[in-house]
Amino acid sequence: MHAGPFSRVPRPPTAAMRSEVAALASRLGRPITREIALDDIAFDPVGNPSRFAEVCMVVRRPTGDVLLSIKTFYPRGAYRLPTGGIDQDEPILDAVVRETLEETGLTLDATRFLAALTYRDGPAGPPVFHTFAFLLSDPSGAPVTPLDEHEQIESYIEVPVSSLPQVADRLERISADGAPGIPNWDAWGRFRAHAHRVVHEALTR
Repeated sequence: MHAGPFSRVPRPPTAAMRSEVAALASRLGRPITREIALDDIAFDPVGNPSRFAEVCMVVRRPTGDVLLSIKTFYPRGAYRLPTGGIDQDEPILDAVVRETLEETGLTLDATRFLAALTYRDGPAGPPVFHTFAFLLSDPSGAPVTPLDEHEQIESYIEVPVSSLPQVADRLERISADGAPGIPNWDAWGRFRAHAHRVVHEALTR
């Protein structure tokens, strides 16, 4: 999350991405697919011209709970499912494993494809961003230790899957000036809430 610059560059899924998503669905289960209209995209990562898609890592601990993280510059209480950007031409599954290791210190494999979300710039606007959510089972319960200090991860908590709708509710209530120096936290919170509701749906259906 940063203050800009932002753009409204259309980012439709490429043929390669569609093919990869289909292959992952065949291997790891058919995800919930949604197209979501955003009322504002002037925030990172959606409005960042260098970002086009991300992975969402749903790490399930031995208790059955899932990990949520918060960064040092986030509004207080804004814990959420961890995500990470997909590098240019990087396979989606490689991004899941890489980002999970960088953000948690855990080497895990994705066991289920939960959701494929496409965000649009308004109801009739073009696609501008994509989120792919995966379940990763962590039977070890090893300590969670972020390896990439540039991520500025402050802490992790573990919560029941059943609480993800409440997590989404909290994210949706973040005010525009929720943390110093960065505008549009409210739009960011509304954007982030969607993945939590869909992941909850995928894990409880």
